[in-house]
Amino acid sequence: MTELVLVILIFTVAGFTLLAANLILGLFVRPDKPSAEKGEVYECGEQPIGDAWIQFDLRFYVVALLFVIFDVELAFFFPWAVVFGSAVRTGDESKPAEVRLEAAKNLQPQSEPPVSATDTPPQPAAAKSLAWVAFADILVFFGVLLVGFAYLWRRGDLEWVRSTAGQGEVASG
Repeated sequence: MTELVLVILIFTVAGFTLLAANLILGLFVRPDKPSAEKGEVYECGEQPIGDAWIQFDLRFYVVALLFVIFDVELAFFFPWAVVFGSAVRTGDESKPAEVRLEAAKNLQPQSEPPVSATDTPPQPAAAKSLAWVAFADILVFFGVLLVGFAYLWRRGDLEWVRSTAGQGEVASG
């Protein structure tokens, strides 16, 4: 146990040493020339309107959440694809029994013992039924996502035209 603590301690000290060395080196090397232009607010390439201490547009937040939702969708899509593909291969009676048995290994819960070579593959009708249930599940999953996407689109949260109503006169430079 003390070896593990020592290794973690050495790793932590080495990490902080490298971090401090880079920060100190950057302090001496980088130029320090502050200007009014560098202190100006910059947001997505648009000219700033009004004071910098106002709340930012909620649409940025909504679009970021929409990206996260569709990104997380891929995390749920992979296990579904494994089960669906295994169910289709297991239910395909034109494949040899060894191939169907190998595909059936992905259909069993992890707590059960693995399928051995002497076992028989599941019934093709049951595997086909599982494939259709998995297909219906993914249709419902995509349907819910599309309804949410359509709702955001209908509300106009995906429009990138910046509203200037209520922000006063735009200062021309």
